Amino acid sequence: MSGTPVRAAGCVLWRRTPDGGGLEICLVHRPRYDDWSYPKGKLKRGETALEGALREVLEETGHHCVPGATLPTALYLANGRPKEVSYWAAEATDGTFAPNDEVDELAWLSPEAARARLSRPGDRVQLDAFLENRPHHL
Repeated sequence: MSGTPVRAAGCVLWRRTPDGGGLEICLVHRPRYDDWSYPKGKLKRGETALEGALREVLEETGHHCVPGATLPTALYLANGRPKEVSYWAAEATDGTFAPNDEVDELAWLSPEAARARLSRPGDRVQLDAFLENRPHHL
């Protein structure tokens, strides 16, 4: 890939299930692309990747989160330009989703359902890395 990549960042946002027995993954639906993905977006000037990831989670999901492990970076072409998306695992803390211009739906899904719903097959790399490296009590 030639050219300077578009830099973006996001999180595999997760929470414990209400019964505490498992975990759920947050996916967002973006009507502009009609896709399901992790909360993510382009970095603003002067912003670090982690700052951008946390900002995007809050903007797209309404949730605050605590970042954890670094996950594999996604590299792909978007509109003919290379794109580089940095990812972290992040536990959702407090917050409430409200539909907005970028995201019209949010879903908390089991890891298996999230894996099936992701629009880009390449996004499964981050989910698999998160699941392989999560603490055993989750």
